[in-house]
Amino acid sequence: MTIRILVADDQHLVRAGFRMVLSAESDMEVVAEAADGASALALARETQPDVCLVDIRMPPPDGLEVTRRLAGGGRPGAPKVVVVTTFDLDEYVYTALSNGASGFLLKDAGPALLTEAVRAAVRGDAMVAPQITLRLLQHFTKSRRRAAHEPAEPLTDREEEVIQGIARGLTNPEIAAELYIAPSTVKTHLGSVQAKLGLRNRVEIAAWAFRTGRAE
Repeated sequence: MTIRILVADDQHLVRAGFRMVLSAESDMEVVAEAADGASALALARETQPDVCLVDIRMPPPDGLEVTRRLAGGGRPGAPKVVVVTTFDLDEYVYTALSNGASGFLLKDAGPALLTEAVRAAVRGDAMVAPQITLRLLQHFTKSRRRAAHEPAEPLTDREEEVIQGIARGLTNPEIAAELYIAPSTVKTHLGSVQAKLGLRNRVEIAAWAFRTGRAE
């Protein structure tokens, strides 16, 4: 399957750079580019992309509102939205994820993380830049830990290691390298963890790890 992507950013060079990175992937195609929020919404309706890469600060509506209109509410067939921005501000992260974003990256994240975030969004997973993930989740340790449900089945030692890697903001390839296993094996363990915990994505797994004291 070819992943159809819309890129929305008010800087031409940024759009061109993303197009170059994404078009180099055999399973990705950039079907539209938008320089402002209004164009992004119109082109999303016209081209029906699978994933929209959206900047935050661009002519109105801004990227946070675009995210809400495109991904909010969980409408069937709605595109996935990955916010890619220069601005590493907590309020943006919280609002973007609350508005339905499937990822939040900084523009200096690099090609590998960008393409992985696109694929994660298509899978229904969530990819947040590692440095943001840690800060986003550490608030669970600042106050009294909330009770967290126990897994439906006991977690294996390897699954526990994968959970700890996710809580540290590592990508699947980074976890694989650290544990000396294949990325596909990490993906298998991740699927098992999600099933046992009844969680949807790695952000929820990381939050669960913080609540249960598996990460600090």
